[in-house]
Formats: sequence, C-alpha cells, structure tokens
Amino acid sequence: MAPGLAKQPMQNGHASLDHLQPDDDDLLYEEELLRNPYSLKMWWRYLEARRDSPARKRYILYERALKALPVSYKLWHAYLRERQKAVRGLSVKDPVVSALNNTYERALVSMHKMPRIWLEYLEFMVEQGLVTRTRRAFDRALCALPITQHERIWQIYLKFLMQPGIPQDTAVRVYRRYLRLEPTHAEEYIAYLKSKEQWGEAARKMAELVDDDTFRSLEGKSKHQLWLELCDIITKHPKEVSGLKVDAILRSGIRKFTDEVGRLWTSLADYYIRQGQYESARDVYEEGLTTVVTVRDFSLIFDTLTQFEEALVQHRLSQAADDEDEPEVADANGPGDDGEDFLLKDDENDIDLRLARLEHLMERRPILLSSVMLRQNPHNVHEWHKRVKLFNGQPHKQILTYTEAVTTVDVEKAVGKLHTLWIAFAKFYERHGDIENARVIFDKATQVALRYVEDLATVWCEWCEMELRHKNFKSALELMRRATYTPDKINRKEEIEREKEGPVQGRLYRSLKLWSFYCDLEESLGTLESARAVYDRILDLRIATPQLVLNYALFLQEHKFWEESFRVYEKGVAVFKYPHVRDIWLAYLQHFVKRYGGTKLERARDLFKQALREAPADEAKPLFLQYAGLEEEHGLARSAMEVYDRAVKTVPLKERLTVYELYLARAHEYFGLGKVREIYETAIEEQEDGGLSDEDCKKMCLRYAALERRLGEIDRARAIYVHASSLADPRTDPAFWADWNGFEVKHGNEDTFREMLRIKRSVAASFSQVHYNTTLVEATTAPATADTDAAVLDGGKRKREGEDDMAALEAAVAGTRLQGFVSGGTVQPDQRTQEEAAAAAAGAPAPAVVNPEDIELGDGADEEEDAGGDDGDVKLQQKAVPDAVFRGAGVEEDSQPSGALERFKKRRTEG
Repeated sequence: MAPGLAKQPMQNGHASLDHLQPDDDDLLYEEELLRNPYSLKMWWRYLEARRDSPARKRYILYERALKALPVSYKLWHAYLRERQKAVRGLSVKDPVVSALNNTYERALVSMHKMPRIWLEYLEFMVEQGLVTRTRRAFDRALCALPITQHERIWQIYLKFLMQPGIPQDTAVRVYRRYLRLEPTHAEEYIAYLKSKEQWGEAARKMAELVDDDTFRSLEGKSKHQLWLELCDIITKHPKEVSGLKVDAILRSGIRKFTDEVGRLWTSLADYYIRQGQYESARDVYEEGLTTVVTVRDFSLIFDTLTQFEEALVQHRLSQAADDEDEPEVADANGPGDDGEDFLLKDDENDIDLRLARLEHLMERRPILLSSVMLRQNPHNVHEWHKRVKLFNGQPHKQILTYTEAVTTVDVEKAVGKLHTLWIAFAKFYERHGDIENARVIFDKATQVALRYVEDLATVWCEWCEMELRHKNFKSALELMRRATYTPDKINRKEEIEREKEGPVQGRLYRSLKLWSFYCDLEESLGTLESARAVYDRILDLRIATPQLVLNYALFLQEHKFWEESFRVYEKGVAVFKYPHVRDIWLAYLQHFVKRYGGTKLERARDLFKQALREAPADEAKPLFLQYAGLEEEHGLARSAMEVYDRAVKTVPLKERLTVYELYLARAHEYFGLGKVREIYETAIEEQEDGGLSDEDCKKMCLRYAALERRLGEIDRARAIYVHASSLADPRTDPAFWADWNGFEVKHGNEDTFREMLRIKRSVAASFSQVHYNTTLVEATTAPATADTDAAVLDGGKRKREGEDDMAALEAAVAGTRLQGFVSGGTVQPDQRTQEEAAAAAAGAPAPAVVNPEDIELGDGADEEEDAGGDDGDVKLQQKAVPDAVFRGAGVEEDSQPSGALERFKKRRTEG
C-alpha cells in the first residue's frame, strides 16, 4: 500500500476512505507514481484504468493528481466535468453542490486564465440562481480573462440578466458596462428596456443613437426608422421621458428627415395632447400644416387635427349632457384629476366656439392644400391660377394672390406659361371695370423678359383685344404699331444673331401672330393702303406663310386689284418650295384662268408649264388635271390629249390608273374608238417598262377586252385575255379567270376553252415558284361546292394519281355541262393519247377527232336561209383582222389569231 493512502481523509467535507483498500492492480500504478509523482501521463493512465471504480475512489485519485500537478488543465477539466455530472439534478442547497462550487473556486486559483473553466463555472452558477454570487463570478471572470475572451463571457452574462428575478438596476448597470465594450449592440439594450418598460432610459438611449452619425444598426434599421421608434416612445409615454427635451428632439428629426415629416409633426402634437397642453398641440398642428411640402404629409396632419377637434367637441357635448342630467353631482365633484377634463370645463359656453373652429378648419382645407402645392414648386403657373379661383368673391385676396404670383414665378423655372398670369391679372381688373389698372398691368407685362416671342405677342394681342372690346379702335391700332415697330438694318446677319441673344422684346417684330392680328385690324379698321403696307412689310421681313400670301391675294381680288394679286402669287411661289407652295400654285392658276379664260392662253400655258416644272411627281396630278381642263375649255383637244399623255407618264404609279380613266373618257369624247384603242394599247405596252403596275395593267386589259367584246371583236378580246393572263395568278386572282371563263362559255368553242385551260395551267406553274401564304393558297384553291368537285371528275372517276387539278379539269371538259357551251366531241385522254402515239410512230398524221354526238348540219345555206328569211343565198363579207389587235402581243401583220396566241406564248416563255 502506498504510504498515506489508507490514512488520508477525504477533502471537501467527505468522510475518510480508510476502509477502501487498494487492489493488487493499484500497486503497479502506485509504485510507478512513487518513482515519478509528477507524470501527467501516468496519472491519466491510472484514472483511465479506474474508470469503473467508485466515485469516491476516483475523486481521491483526482485530488492526489491535482496536488502533484495543480496547473494541469486536463486534470482539472476532467475532474470538474465528472463532479458536475454527479450533482446534476440535485438541489441547490445540497452540500455536494456547495462542495463543487468550492472545487471550482480552488481550480480557478491556478486556472483563472482558462476561459473554458470560467464558462462552465458561470453556466453552473446561472443554473443555481444565486444572483449576487453569480454576478460577482462574472465580474471576476471579466477581470481575469483577456479582453479577446470577453465576448464569450458576455453572451452568458446577458442571458443571465434576462432571467426573471434579476433586479432591473443591476441589469441596467451591467448593460451599460457591456455597451462600453460593444457600442453597436445598443439596440439589444433598448429592446431589453422596452421589455422591462423602462421608457425613460430607452428614450434617452434612442436619442443618443439618432444623434450619433457613426452608429450603424446591426438589425438593418435606418436612422429614419430609429427616429420613428423614438417618436413612438416619447408620444406614448410622455411622463416617463420628462427629462428629455422632446420638442427639440422631434424638431431636429423634422429638419433631418423630410419623407416622414407628417408623422413627426403628429407625434409632437400627440406628446402635448397626452400632457394635457391642447393649445400647444393645436399650434403644432397649424405649424405642420403651413410647413409640409407633400400632400401625403398634409393629409396626415389635417386628418389628425380634424379628429382632435372632433374629439374635443364630442367630449364637450357629452360633458354638457352629463351636467344637465346631474348638475348638483357635477358641481360637488368639481373638476377631475385629468388635465383634459380641467381644460374642457374652463368655459361653459365654448361649444359654439369649438364648432366654429372645426368648421373654419374644414373651409380652409383647399387653401392650405394649395399652399402645400406651391411650396413644392412656387413656379407652377397652373397652381397659381387654381389658388386665385379659391378666393372667388374676395377681390382683395385675389389681387394679393396675383401680385404674389407674378413676383414669385421665375421665367426660367416656370412650369407653364407665365404670361397667362399677367393676362389673367389684367382681365381681373377689366371685369371689375378698372380699365386704367388693366392697362398698367398689360404695360408691365410687355416689359417682362419672357421666354418666347409668341408669349409676348400674346400679351400685346390680348391688350389690343381689350381695347377693341371697349370700342377704343384707335388705341388698338396704335398698340399694334408700337408692337410691330421694326428697327433699321433688320436683314443683316449679325443683327439677327445679336437679337437672338437679347431679350424677346428685340425680336417681337418677327412674330407672325402679331402681324396677322395687325393685318386683320387694318383690313377691318384701316384703309386699303395701310393694309397693303402691312402685308408688304410682312413679305419684306420674310416671315409670311403660304396662308398669309393667299389671304393677301384674296384681299386684293376683293378690291379688284387682279394684277397686284397675281404679283403677290408670284412672290409666294418665288419664296416657298414644295409642298408649301402647292396651294399657292393651285389658287394662282385657278384665279388666273377664272379671270382671263382663253384671252391670255399663252401666258396661262407658261404658268402651267412653270408649275409643272417645279412640282414633284407626287404633287403634279392636280396641276395636270387643271391644265388639261384649260385646254379642253379654251384650247385645243389635241393639246389636252398631250397633257393627259404627259400626265400618265409623270404622276406616281398608284395614281396613273385614275388618270388613264379620265384620259380614255376624254379621248372617246373627242376622237372616238380609234384613239381609245391606241391609248389602251399604249398603256398595256408601257406596262413592261414600268408604266403601270401589274394590277392596274390587268384592270386595263379587262376593260379593253370588255370594249372589244361589246364591239363584237371576239378574237381581239381573246388576244387581250391571253396577254393579261401572265399577270393573274389563278391561286390568288380567281376573278380574272372567272371573267375569261365566262367569255369563252359565251363566245368560244371547245378548242378555245381548252387553250384557256392550258394557259391557266401554264401560268399557275410559272407562279408556283413564288412563295405564297399557305392559308391563302388553300382558301383560294379549295373547292367550294359539289359542282366544283364534279368538274374534276371524268365520268364519275376521280383524277389519276400524279395529275394536278388543272389537268383533271381539262380532261373533264368533255363531260362537263356548262350553260351555253357547245361541245366539240368527247375524247378520253387515254384513248386520244394512244391514237396520236400510233399515228406518230407510223409517220402518218394524227387521226381526226370524231364526235359521235355531232349533229349533221347542212351546207350552211339552209342555216343562213333560216336566219335571213327568203332572201336566198347570202354571201358573207370577209374582213381581215386589224393588226392593232395583235400588236401588243408581238404578232405579225398577216398572222391569224391562233398563230398570234402561239407566238405570244412563245414570247412569254422566252421572257
């Protein structure tokens, strides 16, 4: 046995362990420890070997080890953890718990720099709930540990302060110490104060934060949010924050934060209301209404003030009702303890006064709101006009408002037109019969450096109109002469540039609005010479417009000065260019022709030629029509045709068709069908050179064909259809082919109908290379009725696979019953093809097509006899087809219509 082991008593109040005898295994460790008692490794192996030994035996081993190694953190930490597990769940008053506290204290003698020992000890003390001893332990830990470890201690310390039963003074002092280390955690302190209802301390700390420009909230709150929280604390708990300068604090917030000014003003007023200082609260509301610059803040303050006044009136009414019901009891009780009751009872007859005050407040709302808008932008002209209207029936206030407006609004910053304020101010005096003051206002307005010349011209015109309304015609003319005074050397370039840099008064004489008004006055009140002088002055200044030129010329024509009016037109066309000169030319030519008719035809022609020479193509059509009308009425029809011919080559492509229609009508009227055919052929031929669009050319061809059809020239009409077929896609233009189809049904035969179908199929194939909208193609090519489906059937059989619709339709012609169509025989496609192939192989001509249903007719004499009666034999006159029919298609003079078709198709294919 190791010496002293059996006789060593248990420390810390434990009974002695004399009855604990060592085992044989302990002798090895004890002998080793006798040789080296300061070996931590040996002690630790000994403790690990006795892990399952009784607690008392292990405590003895820990005590012996720590006596030999008192600065071993490993031994102390293991020993304290083991002892702490043993006391878990025991009462605080148990001696074992007290013994553990003493053990921690002994450990901290040598382990005072170890934060883990402190943390475990402090957590153990917090669990015990010993306030004073725990607080002192925290203080000792903060003194013992370096400052870098304080954060770990404070986390536990603050949790300890949040426990119930901790004195608030103690917690406040501790938090103040903590904020010296971590000033950024002030919001935690404020939250604690709010939870403990320490409103005074919370308000003072919040005031420090909002005044500290370096403070940054860890919760992400802005200074504005902190201000609002401070306002809530101050206004809701005014008595607890009596030590603070509430008025100064809130006013500083109002100056700093402009986006919540309304709420701060209402908070300040609420503070005075809770203090019972109602007049001070009302003064705060009034000050807020007259200083805020946003409608939202104004509405907030006004609504709060209205509720405040209504509450006072309602309370006073209820109080008066109570006094009437129980007068003696009210007198006996006297004024209440509340300051509000005391103030409301100071005057028994103040109900009418309070109602009048509330009514007056509601009446002032539009004016107060107008003041808010003008504080936002004092240069808003529209708001000044609205403010004047608010004072209707109060002339004195309206005059003051106008005066304030014209002196406040800056020309450069004005939103709106400043001159309208001056004009409205002058008209105000005019409406009240004070013409002299109105003239004074207008005179001052003409001296204001306005932004634009037109604004100043408007002022002069309004002044003049006022004089006209009061029959002061001479004064009006004199005003216009003053306003249009023209300085010398006005056309020098340097003078004009200098005027642009100066005030608008120096450029007033160039205002067309002013000159136009002056012209109207001279025409109405002046003489002919004075009016002409004004117009001439406008032309000399080069500020005239086409309309003014037209007015001047019309004015001269009314006074029978025709040549002078024509000279005015000449000046106008010399100054202006297209498109502005168009109306001048039209009026000039119209009045010239109306005046002289055909007496000065050559001069009129020169004018028209000059106008057409200067006119662009898109503006030339009305000139051409007017020129042609002149030639038709006063000149030669041939000259009119030349004008039309020139017009159809000059006007834009989209307008040529209408000109052609008029051209054809006049040609038919003057020269007959020969000229009409020539125009048609020329139009169709020029289409290839861009003379007409494809659509317009197609329309011309249809009209030409209709003309020849009415004349009985069937072959010529058919050739025209052939020519126009290349422009009509069967998928997108079924109307053309329907028209040709009707023509062939009425005037053709089977061969011509087959030729039409062949051409239609060929044109469809040529157009198939162009991309079209699939939906459009399907819509135009889809069969609409059962009759259309039947047209592609051959004897009840559908088209063969691989054939298109046009081939099937051509194959089905023999079996198709069309009204008015005379069949030339029915030939099956397969049979005809085989016969032709056999004939070609034998070198013989193709067999003739025989129609089994053909009707045998006579020699023709019988038919003629039936048609002509009893006149006997009638010899039909043979007439050659005119070559003009085939000229457009490139057909030679001696060619037949069928040959013309072949050559036209060959030419189109090569092209």
